Amino acid sequence: MDSDRLLLVAPNMTHQPFILEAVLESQHTLAPFMDWLPHALTESSSIENTQQAIDDFDMFINELRYSIFEKSTGQLVGVISLIIRNIAIPYFEIGYWLRSSKEGLGYMSEAVRTLEQYAFNDLNAKRVEIKTAYENTRSRAVAERCGYHQEAILINDRILPSGAISSTVVYAKVAE
Repeated sequence: MDSDRLLLVAPNMTHQPFILEAVLESQHTLAPFMDWLPHALTESSSIENTQQAIDDFDMFINELRYSIFEKSTGQLVGVISLIIRNIAIPYFEIGYWLRSSKEGLGYMSEAVRTLEQYAFNDLNAKRVEIKTAYENTRSRAVAERCGYHQEAILINDRILPSGAISSTVVYAKVAE
């Protein structure tokens, strides 16, 4: 899939070194919200995680994870996933993270719009959600910029990587 400035590419083992590099660069901005981070900081865990993403993608289970590449430079700018919540509906969730050096350029909003279009147009999604920690204002801003409606705040339903109890903001779009 592609947009004006980005390519969203299915998981591939050749992307693994670029993903690890971006995770290592961005670990301080990802750490407050991404509980998977401690398990993604070594080459062996990155390889294992990439293989799992490839397997899930090939079998169309769990999540469809895409590497996001900047067209003009070929640099990996982040990762976006279409998490399969209920294929019978079909109902999906979008999850994402962005490389620290690429924040503030509108890339994630562009990637979300591209993946959302695929979900609704090609997969006939009836519902697409974005869920984020209440404190993750940057992620919330992406959902809001992309026109997602805030449906709920689930009070005290999650534990952040720091151990602090937090709430989840649920955003959604539904098929017209």
